Amino acid sequence: MTRTLLWFQQDLRLMDNPALREAVKGTHELTCLYCADPALRRPGRYHCKPVGDLPWRFILDSLDDLARSLVQFGQRLWLRQGDPLTVLPEIIKQRQIDRVVVSAPIGLDERRQWQTLMERHPDVVFEAVQSHTLFRLDQLPFSLDNLPGTFSQFRKAMEAVPVRPHCRPPTVLPPPPGRLRNDPLIPPRAPSNSPFRGGERPGRRHLNRYFAGSAPQSYKQTRNALDDWRSSTKFSPWLARGCLSARQVWAALSRHEHYRGANESTAWIRFELLWREYFQWYALAHGSKLFAFTGIQNIRRPTTFYAERFSKWCRGQTPFPIVNAAMSQLNATGYLSNRARQIVASAFVHELGLDWRYGAAYFQQQLLDYDVASNWGNWQYLAGVGADPRGWRHFDLAKQTEIYDPDGAFIRRWAPTQPSAPLDSHDEADWPRRAP
Repeated sequence: MTRTLLWFQQDLRLMDNPALREAVKGTHELTCLYCADPALRRPGRYHCKPVGDLPWRFILDSLDDLARSLVQFGQRLWLRQGDPLTVLPEIIKQRQIDRVVVSAPIGLDERRQWQTLMERHPDVVFEAVQSHTLFRLDQLPFSLDNLPGTFSQFRKAMEAVPVRPHCRPPTVLPPPPGRLRNDPLIPPRAPSNSPFRGGERPGRRHLNRYFAGSAPQSYKQTRNALDDWRSSTKFSPWLARGCLSARQVWAALSRHEHYRGANESTAWIRFELLWREYFQWYALAHGSKLFAFTGIQNIRRPTTFYAERFSKWCRGQTPFPIVNAAMSQLNATGYLSNRARQIVASAFVHELGLDWRYGAAYFQQQLLDYDVASNWGNWQYLAGVGADPRGWRHFDLAKQTEIYDPDGAFIRRWAPTQPSAPLDSHDEADWPRRAP
């Protein structure tokens, strides 16, 4: 009798889940597990939680949706709290697990956890199945050691490589073990103002609605809008938590182009899916350099850390109204447009002169669509230490405001209740205060 443990992480769906398909093969008993590590809800190195309240609520909604879907197959989702390196060994021993299957992790910490589990349990079969990307590793026309240094080079190299088709869920799932105990996962007390609802079914509904309409036909013209639901695809929260796969989005886009026609805008959606793809392989290729101050370029930019400036940026209390409005929106909804992200990141490293890693960590805490590869890769890009061939990009805040909020509607809507403040308080010697 084969007992398999399927460890759900960033793949909270049944449709197009290669790890699920692999887990059911030859299995007589299937344990479906989600392990919530309490450490992810505590502040870490950069004074930020790895998972903030709004993302945590989105994850809880997604887990609830996944659990309901599994029940329809006679299965159950087992929710446990604790360090995975403690929880999984306990389950492996208690349930006499023969195989552990997971969607291949992208993040460095997650990969280290997986490696540690394999080393501790040499008699258990461990299988990591690539589920998070458009392509498999063996499809890449280069080794990870030779990953192209820029996105443009990557895109050209992948032009002739077909995206692997997405797979349907199994029609039957093996039964779960008996006597499963679920740990309570406590939701945040603060109400959510986010228009996003976590879960595979809400994600698929949004996917179908978006491509059934005309918005994809004008995406390139509207994508830089700061505050409009229809201006961009809004798939990213469901992609980040694995409620949708990139392959599902790619297939839906292809269907839309077949029936409604392909144009520059639909091509741009495909272009951005490839950007996401590039960052996944970028994270795998560069490992710990994804989180290094000097980035993959080994360049030391002239920034530092001022605690007061960082706090004011997080709260939206800088001298820059467009930055304040965007940060207010982020804190209220867990979402920012791509243009707004670039604006606030540029201000962070240039106007405020701060260490970009603190900004990346705050985004990690706040964003519903936090994805380790895209988030840290994009921050490196804006900080001038990543895959940007043009170097250190600096956005003119006044010009950005004039172009993207000419009538001030975005600033009026999201202006913080507290007024902006001077950038620094000063000590007795008239020096800006900063962290020791």
